[in-house]
Amino acid sequence: MRVFNVILLIIFAMNSSVAQRPREHGIEIGIFQTGENNAITDVPGVKVGHTTLIEGENIRTGVTAIIPHEKDVFQWKCPAGIFLGNGFGKLAGYSQVEELGNIETPIVLTNTLSVSIGMNALISYTLNQPENEDVRSVNAVVGETNDGGLNDIRGRHVKEEHVLDALKNAKDGPVAEGNVGAGTGTRCFGFKGGIGTSSRKLPESLGGYTVGVLVQTNFGGVLEINGVPIAKELGNYPFKNAIESSDGSCMMVVITDAPVSDRNLKRMAKRAMLGLGKTGGVASNGSGDYVIALSNAEQNLVPYQTENNTNSSEFLRNNRMTPLFIATIEATEEAIINSLFAAETMEGRDGNKAEKLPVEEVLNIMKKYGRGK
Repeated sequence: MRVFNVILLIIFAMNSSVAQRPREHGIEIGIFQTGENNAITDVPGVKVGHTTLIEGENIRTGVTAIIPHEKDVFQWKCPAGIFLGNGFGKLAGYSQVEELGNIETPIVLTNTLSVSIGMNALISYTLNQPENEDVRSVNAVVGETNDGGLNDIRGRHVKEEHVLDALKNAKDGPVAEGNVGAGTGTRCFGFKGGIGTSSRKLPESLGGYTVGVLVQTNFGGVLEINGVPIAKELGNYPFKNAIESSDGSCMMVVITDAPVSDRNLKRMAKRAMLGLGKTGGVASNGSGDYVIALSNAEQNLVPYQTENNTNSSEFLRNNRMTPLFIATIEATEEAIINSLFAAETMEGRDGNKAEKLPVEEVLNIMKKYGRGK
């Protein structure tokens, strides 16, 4: 297999994946409207970057970076909460976020054996920011799923420069999905998985806030789309062949511009697991299912250095959270399905192959149940 040009591959993914999104086929998940791009970048200030590594017959991996706002994230930390749906995985930086209720770096997603590289790169990135000359500690947040089925994961092909490139190239607007970045070598529900994203915009009567979700899908279960039992119709479900086939992982990142406290962000993170469940995900024994939720509402960013002894913040009341919970569930569910629709068949390590979701067959099943065009 020839070596592919990574830059051209990324451009192709950006141009082709959006055209395959379920909404274009009349599959509308939930009750709230999406943002302009139906992506996590619909939250103002959020940027996403990918580095995709496809080389030879065995390298199928990459990096996805999410930058939550336009300021120095270390100097202006975001309130954040993390929820562990199932902890068979690695999420660097979890304990400090849990303890302090904020996040101080961008979020990096990659493969299981490249978490330390992601940490090194985030440390370099943070220390090199102009305002951080005196910084002596950095809590880098890096998540992962295991792409070892398609990728030579033991080769540890992700390098620090790949992570830094993803951070450098991060931008707003449409987000490439499917076989890109950290989703290059992943599988989902027995098909090719990848990166997926979605957003929800609350009506002005409910605050007008935006919730964006980005997922790295690499897990199993019994696939459903908008309530339709796709896996059963296709005869594709885990216990048909092997009980272990439902294992895997899913990283979920939730960002909102709503003024939400770290405590209520953790409550939002819990609801993302409901979105995963609505797609048929089961959080199996061997699954690492992590949700990172944060708010980039400017008035509540936490300054690294200040002469004040107290923080002055205004957060939504508990009884104003339900619409954000619903938006999180809807956007997570749709982001996962988007990742499947965008992903293409891929052959990788030792000739292993992950077939794309049979979209045309799925669309016919959806029509059978009165869903879609």
